[in-house]
Amino acid sequence: MSNQPRADLISPDTHGPRTHTCGALRPDDVDASVVVKGWVDTRRDLGGLMFVDVRDRYGLTQVVFSPQANEEAYAAAQQLRSEDVISVRGSVQERSGGINEELATGAVEVLASDLCVLNTSETPPFVVSAHEERGKDANEALRLKHRYLDLRRPQLQRTLALRHRFYQTTRRYFDQNEFLEVETPVLMKSTPEGARDFLVPSRLHPGRFYALPQSPQTYKQLLMVGGLDRYVQIVKCFRDEDFRADRQPEFTQIDVEMSFATEEQVYALTEGLMAALWRDLKETALETPFPRMTYDEALRTYGTDKPDLRFDLKLHDVSDAFANCGFRVFEGIIADGGAVVALCVPGGAERGRGAMDRLEDHVTQEIGAAGLIYFKHTGEGIDQNISTNALPAEYVREALAATGAEPGDLVLTLAGDVPTVYQQAGQLRLHMAAQEGLIPEAGTGDDAFVWVTDFPLMEYNEDAERYVSLHHPFTAPRADEVDQIADDPTAVTARAYDLVLNGNEIGGGSIRIHNRAVQQRVFDALGIDRAEAEDRFGFLLDALRYGAPPHGGIAFGVDRLVMLLAGVSSLRDVIAFPKTQSGQELMAGSPDWVDPQQLRDLFLTLDLPADVEPPADRTRSQLAS
Repeated sequence: MSNQPRADLISPDTHGPRTHTCGALRPDDVDASVVVKGWVDTRRDLGGLMFVDVRDRYGLTQVVFSPQANEEAYAAAQQLRSEDVISVRGSVQERSGGINEELATGAVEVLASDLCVLNTSETPPFVVSAHEERGKDANEALRLKHRYLDLRRPQLQRTLALRHRFYQTTRRYFDQNEFLEVETPVLMKSTPEGARDFLVPSRLHPGRFYALPQSPQTYKQLLMVGGLDRYVQIVKCFRDEDFRADRQPEFTQIDVEMSFATEEQVYALTEGLMAALWRDLKETALETPFPRMTYDEALRTYGTDKPDLRFDLKLHDVSDAFANCGFRVFEGIIADGGAVVALCVPGGAERGRGAMDRLEDHVTQEIGAAGLIYFKHTGEGIDQNISTNALPAEYVREALAATGAEPGDLVLTLAGDVPTVYQQAGQLRLHMAAQEGLIPEAGTGDDAFVWVTDFPLMEYNEDAERYVSLHHPFTAPRADEVDQIADDPTAVTARAYDLVLNGNEIGGGSIRIHNRAVQQRVFDALGIDRAEAEDRFGFLLDALRYGAPPHGGIAFGVDRLVMLLAGVSSLRDVIAFPKTQSGQELMAGSPDWVDPQQLRDLFLTLDLPADVEPPADRTRSQLAS
């Protein structure tokens, strides 16, 4: 069909306001006179009868056009196309052909007595339908380019409606717990805390820049100094990071801070919020309190600080079993303070040689480990991919016993420096769980929460050649370890905690430093001298001089939480207008070039890299002048 506009079809809306949405009609409405409005979802011409499914965000209603009821409306209905916007007046009757159990309105239909075409649609670039299977294979880039069409899909509308209810539950919960919702600035001072800031040049102050907040961290602390006692905000945050899968440059947090808070109070408050969300949005009762494990326990048992506890597959340190085994690779690593880490895969011994070769390739090429040594517990003996002369069987049997391996099981081992070998084993654990079908599909299975606690305050960054905070520089150390900060910052435990759900970090926080002298000690260990600390954080340091109370809090990632609640697999499916993995918003075309005069107004010039071409309507010299 032609994509030319069909203006001759458009008629004035003489029906007045709609009486019912497309998801409202039920058997009790039979014989009622109604007006429904929406988009044409599907049209079926059965010769003498025309069936049109009309869609809005509330549901789908079947409308019947017949020449006996209204010949003019029947003739107009024959010209309808998908996504035309229509208004229908008619009467409700029992659905002909039997009840459609898949629809809430499936017991009734509307016999049309009049049709108004409110707007026509060109042929959409992809199928939009309440029948999800019709448009499920549409290319994501195409859908994002025409997001206003994509938003008509019921699945996406349901997810955004769930996000709305998420906000309502959250605000009710914190209001009931005496929190004040306070807005903090979007244009703030640049205080880099890990990721790059998005910078905003100031026209009124040439050469100076605002930054978009990575989080309201310092502001919420100042609210505690200001005596507000309990603060919450649903807030946009921004990080100019190198893009990774399912990471957005702008994201939404629930930001929480409390005066005189302890870790136990933060845990209880958080668990209450999660219970309220799961009750309201999933009709599920969560069991609280959530389990807890230390950072060290999580790393050594699951190879990550965000463990997925929906399946077992624990890691085992089998270094002791291989001590003095004569295998030089293991002995050398153990002697240098490294570890041999094993993973037992129940029933994995049946894997053939080809599957094991592919697994070895994955370990070396994708995970980056030096190699994989494995043992198949066959019941009749042990098959291994290394000679028993190099690694005698008695040591292998001791290691297998340490993992709890039984006949039919496969034991995989990695060896290397700590903590790298645990992190690699953690990746291998997830890979094997996926291959064995142990990870539930999105939206299925029981949810597994866990608190991870007792993080190190700092770690040494080899690339930067200095210590960096694991969370942020305002995280309080344990009071009895403050004096160790100058000697060995990595040995100091932070009063920090993360909440993990199904292998995803959904929240993180800490008790904050409220004493200026302790804050300066932390800055000193991080290599932030007093002049730099004064320049970057002077306002906070000044505030700590005037009776700052002990305080702490937590922040939750809204996008990821809603994604998990909705049972979808991409953050882009819970955001109305998301960015792509490369940080582009395809519909509006941002980021985009700006007019050279706008740059001159901000006293900016562009020095483009050689491999970046300027837009066709301007030259490099125009952008650089």
